[in-house]
Amino acid sequence: MYFRHSNEMWSEFPDLVPGVLFVEGITVDVAVSDRLAKFHAIAEERLAGSAEGEMPEIQAWRRTFSKMGLKPTQYRCASEALLRRFRQEKSLPQLHPLVDLCNAISIAFAIPVAVFDLAKISGDLEVRHATGRESYLTFAGETEHPEPREVIFADSADRAHARRWTNRQSGLSAVREDTRSLLIVAEAMHEAAGNDVPRLIATLAAELAGVWSVDTKTGMLSRSSPRFDL
Repeated sequence: MYFRHSNEMWSEFPDLVPGVLFVEGITVDVAVSDRLAKFHAIAEERLAGSAEGEMPEIQAWRRTFSKMGLKPTQYRCASEALLRRFRQEKSLPQLHPLVDLCNAISIAFAIPVAVFDLAKISGDLEVRHATGRESYLTFAGETEHPEPREVIFADSADRAHARRWTNRQSGLSAVREDTRSLLIVAEAMHEAAGNDVPRLIATLAAELAGVWSVDTKTGMLSRSSPRFDL
């Protein structure tokens, strides 16, 4: 199995900086509250200085969404949506230790972090434009079909595991209690992304090692090296 962005995506979005992490052996019987707190504190400090919409990481994604023909205040990248909720509620919902940790790191860096249960993905996973024949399962259990040319995470069975790129993931490959193997993807477009995304991936790898004592496989992708083999 491999993960990649299509050649067309690299041509249209040359500022893209993706980082990838593969991990096995995740369980739910761990405590991460102290680890979450330190990342929440970083996000809180950043929000005290400026609203999430003014952060360069978020502004870059807003420009990207506009380029895709989406209204950026209607469809927000995942990190902006999380930061907005955190600013309003001073907390984030607790879903699963791994997801909670990824969400906390996401708001600390203001960079979208996607987490996929690999057992639910058929074949390879690619970020590409939809053809219109793909299916997407919502968290409510409804099936949708992305519009042609919409940017999606698609597997070899034409199932979309995320819609509108970094806007919303699928309920199909969401992390559950029995999830053991995961692919984690962080993507950014801002000027400092070349430094920030590797730091995010390294931070996440260190946290996973500290909580679960697991080894991870990480990678940085580029137009000249677009593929991550699991």
